[in-house]
Amino acid sequence: MGSPYHQFCPVAKAMELLDERWTLLVIRELLAGSRHFNDLRRGLPRMSPTLLSKRLNQLVASGVVERRRDGREVVYSPTRSGEELRPAIELLGAWGMRWTGVLGDVDLDPKLLMWDLHRNVDRALVPSGTTVVQFDVTDVAARQGQWWIVLTPEEVDVCDADPGHEVSATVTGSLRSLVEIWRGDRTWIDALRAESVTITGPERIRRLIPAWFRPGNFAAVPRPDPDLVA
Repeated sequence: MGSPYHQFCPVAKAMELLDERWTLLVIRELLAGSRHFNDLRRGLPRMSPTLLSKRLNQLVASGVVERRRDGREVVYSPTRSGEELRPAIELLGAWGMRWTGVLGDVDLDPKLLMWDLHRNVDRALVPSGTTVVQFDVTDVAARQGQWWIVLTPEEVDVCDADPGHEVSATVTGSLRSLVEIWRGDRTWIDALRAESVTITGPERIRRLIPAWFRPGNFAAVPRPDPDLVA
């Protein structure tokens, strides 16, 4: 728990739990469907495992998260209390899209981008069999610049090492350009026309990739007109 505010205001009481660093982002990941510790780490790549474990223990103790065993695995899921935070997380995300301004380079993370891309795939459009899309991020360290997303109609996986399947198409672009597509700041068509992103492979696959990799949940949030912002 955070430091007490010693106020009877319910906002103050809520923030005693929620305003500690990373806490709301842990809840964001759980509400997005992450259920295992390693999946939570992939959605929070800059959070230390020790701190993640501490925050999960706090949320379990506060009744926001349930921890249970499924065979040999530990599964985390939001309780009714945690689910009631979903509208608050969605409103915070929408506010952040509208009002937090231009992203700095330090905000761009290829690990988080690929994790978000893989969980926003429209599996209904993926053909039968296994399809592999390689992502070459041109402006990051080599060990973080190459990724493979393995698609089937049943599941999607993201790999930072070659999974050994034939690559169906390759997406190449800067980290900022790919993040902008995911955020909805620009479309696939705009990025491809500007050649800040390229797709190589059979034409049929090239045409499908923008439909497979949908923008994030906040991409449709309307931005304010810069001329009207005080």
